[in-house]
Amino acid sequence: MASLGLGFACKPHLPLRLPQFRCIRRVCFSSVAAVRTLDEAEHRQTRNRVREGYREAPEWKALTSKELGISTSKIPKPTRRVLKALKAEGYEVYLVGGCVRDLILKRIPKDFDILTSARLHEVLKAFDRKQKVKGFTWCGIVGRRFPICHVHIDGTIVEVSSFSTMGKLMSIECPVECNKKDYVRWRNCAQRDFTINGLMFDPYAKIVYDYMGGLEDIKKAKVRTVIPAVTSFQDDCARILRAVRLAARLGFQFTRETAHFVKSLAPSISRLDKMRLMMEMNYMLAYGSAEASLRRLWKFGLLEILLPVQAAYFVRNGFRRCDRRSNMLLALFSNLDKLLAPDRPCHSSLWVAILAFHEALSNQPRDPVVVATFCLAVHNGGNILEALRMAKQITKPHDASFYELSEPCDLDSQLLTNEVLDLAASVKTMLSRMTDQHSVSQAMQDYPQAPHSDVVFIPLTVELEAHSIFDWVGAGREKGFRSKRGNKINYEMLALGHLPEVRYIFARTVFDTVYPLNLS
Repeated sequence: MASLGLGFACKPHLPLRLPQFRCIRRVCFSSVAAVRTLDEAEHRQTRNRVREGYREAPEWKALTSKELGISTSKIPKPTRRVLKALKAEGYEVYLVGGCVRDLILKRIPKDFDILTSARLHEVLKAFDRKQKVKGFTWCGIVGRRFPICHVHIDGTIVEVSSFSTMGKLMSIECPVECNKKDYVRWRNCAQRDFTINGLMFDPYAKIVYDYMGGLEDIKKAKVRTVIPAVTSFQDDCARILRAVRLAARLGFQFTRETAHFVKSLAPSISRLDKMRLMMEMNYMLAYGSAEASLRRLWKFGLLEILLPVQAAYFVRNGFRRCDRRSNMLLALFSNLDKLLAPDRPCHSSLWVAILAFHEALSNQPRDPVVVATFCLAVHNGGNILEALRMAKQITKPHDASFYELSEPCDLDSQLLTNEVLDLAASVKTMLSRMTDQHSVSQAMQDYPQAPHSDVVFIPLTVELEAHSIFDWVGAGREKGFRSKRGNKINYEMLALGHLPEVRYIFARTVFDTVYPLNLS
């Protein structure tokens, strides 16, 4: 097992050499356009508005997909079928948001979002008339505040939004020098959260529209809010977590303004409901960029709000905000990241289990052979005798840099079994503590200078699913258990929380952390 590893970790962004821009036009805000014609009073007003956070609009650009190296072959078949069906009805269709950014960066998009000129009820009617669209099963409108259509096709869901459901613009006035279609596109992009998400791609005209300066920020590897960061984060504090997720996944840095308000407004995320927090944390930890996400959460003062148990571990070990070194918690998630990708996530119970497992080791360091036997027993359905036999065959050295691993001792089979059972009990106890409001609130009590949080966002269902990963350790082999054959990962089953897949990835992640491949 120690020799296995997959290279799915998200790579740092590749420098993007943008071609010479064509079709460049100026999008001017009526309040700041043609400054040379303003009188002194208007000059003062403009300067004040800039100080208050108004920005002069960037030059907007329309580039061909060829110039940006975008291939429409990268668009999945279900998405292409939905685009084609709406286009056949005479509607404009675009790909929008992060998928356009990822196509430019030659990355794998997490999903593809469609924007259309059709109203949502027209999308429904279009698919009612297109019952023979291959793979199509059902279409419905979901959401209240920002309704969208879910088109069920080929066993997946394609999200379709409409220009007609756009909300009110904040702190932005109408542009000039735009035709009607440009204005409609611009207005939609102006309501996006970050400039690098404010891109629009017409897959038929093969043109990418950039009204918010997103291409320049991609080139600079920067995360910048579309409207002033203080306004953006106060309007929706979940954008703080999305900013962290974006920076972590892409390897980008925040602009100075964005970084300042991510940190200063960090406490506001405690106002989010638990389901939203869980969703955002799952996006960070289950899609291949967990280590980078944890580092940024710690750097900007968010970890002690969301995961105070893990924040206390960082403090105990003198881990500084900008530390580049690693520790066992980060190493575990780094190894997990190597097995995942934006289109190949794991179930949330897996990363919750890893957090609890590490905290159990942090509180009581264990012999590396005990840890190896434990994760082998998790993998094989609880059969400790088989795990003992396999663990005794390990000849690789363990990573002695982790204090969570004690010096190896020559334990006989009974003592080793007892240690494994004790570790299993400790992990389950930590799972319960991590989801108990009082225990969480006490995690940082030894550090009065740090903020205290009693936020518990892990739902009971996920806690129970994480418990089930370890239930059979020490109870004998699980009834009806079938060991996983081969090393190929079934990502569909992993995302659904299928226990054999989740247990296999847990065991592999822990084993490759304790016995890393680069040690001989």
